[in-house]
Amino acid sequence: MTQGLDVSPLFMEMVKGSATVDIVQKKLVYLYMCTYAARKPDLALLAINTLLKDCTDPNPMVRGLALRNMCNLRLPGIAEYIQEPILNGLRDKASYVRRVAVLGCAKMQNQQGDSEIDGTIVNELYGMLRDQDPIVMVNCLRALEEILKAEGGVVINKPIAHHLLNRMKDLDVWGQSEVLTFFLRYKPRNEEELFDILNLLDGFLKSTHPGVVMATTKLFLVLPKDFPHLQTDVLVRVRGPLLNICTSESRELCFAALCHIKEILRSLPGHFSAHYKKFFCGYSEPNYIKYKKMDILCELVNDENVQQILEELNVYCTDVSVELAQAAIFAIGQIARTYSEKCVDILTGLLGLKQEHIASAVVQTFRDLVWLCPQCTTAVCQALPGCEETIQDNEGKQALLWLLGMHGELISNAPYVLEEFVDHVKTEMSQAVKVELLTAIMRLFLTRPAECQDILGRLLHYIIEEETDMNVRDRGLFYYRLLLAGVEEVKRVLCGPKSDPSLGFIGSQAKEAINTWVPNFNTLVPVYGQNRWTVLSAANSRHEFNVSDLLVEPSESGVKDQETSPDSTALSLIPVLKLSPEQFECSWRELEAVCCVTIEWQGDVHPDIMQSALQVVNIHTIAITKAETHPWKAYLCAQEKNGCLFLTELLLSVDKTAMQITVKQNDEHKELLESFVSVIQAVIRTVVGIPS
Repeated sequence: MTQGLDVSPLFMEMVKGSATVDIVQKKLVYLYMCTYAARKPDLALLAINTLLKDCTDPNPMVRGLALRNMCNLRLPGIAEYIQEPILNGLRDKASYVRRVAVLGCAKMQNQQGDSEIDGTIVNELYGMLRDQDPIVMVNCLRALEEILKAEGGVVINKPIAHHLLNRMKDLDVWGQSEVLTFFLRYKPRNEEELFDILNLLDGFLKSTHPGVVMATTKLFLVLPKDFPHLQTDVLVRVRGPLLNICTSESRELCFAALCHIKEILRSLPGHFSAHYKKFFCGYSEPNYIKYKKMDILCELVNDENVQQILEELNVYCTDVSVELAQAAIFAIGQIARTYSEKCVDILTGLLGLKQEHIASAVVQTFRDLVWLCPQCTTAVCQALPGCEETIQDNEGKQALLWLLGMHGELISNAPYVLEEFVDHVKTEMSQAVKVELLTAIMRLFLTRPAECQDILGRLLHYIIEEETDMNVRDRGLFYYRLLLAGVEEVKRVLCGPKSDPSLGFIGSQAKEAINTWVPNFNTLVPVYGQNRWTVLSAANSRHEFNVSDLLVEPSESGVKDQETSPDSTALSLIPVLKLSPEQFECSWRELEAVCCVTIEWQGDVHPDIMQSALQVVNIHTIAITKAETHPWKAYLCAQEKNGCLFLTELLLSVDKTAMQITVKQNDEHKELLESFVSVIQAVIRTVVGIPS
């Protein structure tokens, strides 16, 4: 069963085996029954009597195990069988049975859907908040939250709040985190009660468990929202625990802590400046942690540590990872807005390495720097000669051309560099580079006309007469007609300001009030970012992916065949598929495409949402490109329970209006193929409706 094989035909024999007295065998049998109950609902009902009998067993472990698995069967009409055992379990002497019964109340309400909430059970759960077992108490909070979800969740009034406070010391760290989260709903009546609560919970700020520290910190930030000085004192106190989490062996914990530190810096910019070395990147750390640490380092720079931080970032600029090296260069460029002289010297030295990706990132940084910091213009222009031979990517070329056009009078070889670009314009594939080249020569022509006249004439002739890209050709015609209007008109249109230092102050983040980001503290918003979290939340709230809803309804002609062979054409994809990227590539090359369809699409692809939607229907992602990659691709795989393997390629058109689906199959089965393609199409049509 754990290997993905269908062993449901053995269901009746396993039901008989549930009568064993061996507790280990019972656990295995119950696991099997819960796994296949949805496929064999009629046979599963036969096991109800055995489970009901076990619910009255003298052994509390057997009673709890039977009740838990009875609630997990998820069969239509099961609620009438489990209601009485749950009520009996709530009054059981054994704490383990009560724990299971409390959670069973939430499961029963979930199975009943939109039916009316049973007030008796709700009152019983509220009463059990005073249970002697702390886990039962926490489970009651969780169950009430789920049952009363439509009404806003569990209500925390003054008696309940004070009771929870007195029981905090009895809870484990997970229970403490849960209770502290529920405490956010309680509003103290006056300042005296507020400070009494904070004093009682003060010790949990020193907890060794990250979850308790974060939950306590949020509570200490939310409750005294009218006392900013108290919020600041709390952030000072949790600085040490947060730094300890950043050095945790768990990379996920480390990344989450870094994201929350980034939030704190929005209100306290220099809060961690004295501990800047804690944010130096380790050799074995993954890149996503290194990126976040470099972001934080840029915000911790001051007169005392700027030299050490720049030296550290300079080391990252030669990292084997191209993306990380460029990110470090951009970080130096961000610091250069305040410490321009030191940063320009470092960036100039990096140009001398003659590395393509480094030179490209440095030139892009120079472009932004001279726009925001005009005092750097002379030093930047002196560093540029010779770098044009190294830059090969489009972003680097555009940055270099912009600098040559705007500040070409300060660069001795500017006309000759542009002439080299013009000589190779026929082989240039990027529309943006061609447009930037044309604009740069037009601007340089105004300051150095004798050297640029011939170059400009040749470029305009090629663009107007031979260029096939209409956007580039239209830009060339516009400039040609602009020249006919006179040089003064050209200057009026093209010679705008060469820098705008005010944008540096506008772009820098002003100090924000703590209350602006506190609601998102200790949630996934700092990890995902507000914009992405909004998209993901919209996806979760508006779209529920269900395999049975996505499959094509059988035609009338197929009904008779299904009666004789019930599982012959029903698509059932296994949830676990062990297929490495190398195996996928080998199979993809060997198999022929059996289906290729195109459906409508709108805008960019959100890989996270696409992967989540496909995972729900047991379609696994082998490889997927980033959101803004052109063309966007994804390679998927899925396996039917009978062994039929589906390999799929998703390809987004250049204009982002259509998604092409190519499917390969290792075993010809037309009906399964049609069902699989319909599932893919339904998922994509659902995802495309999510707003970007």
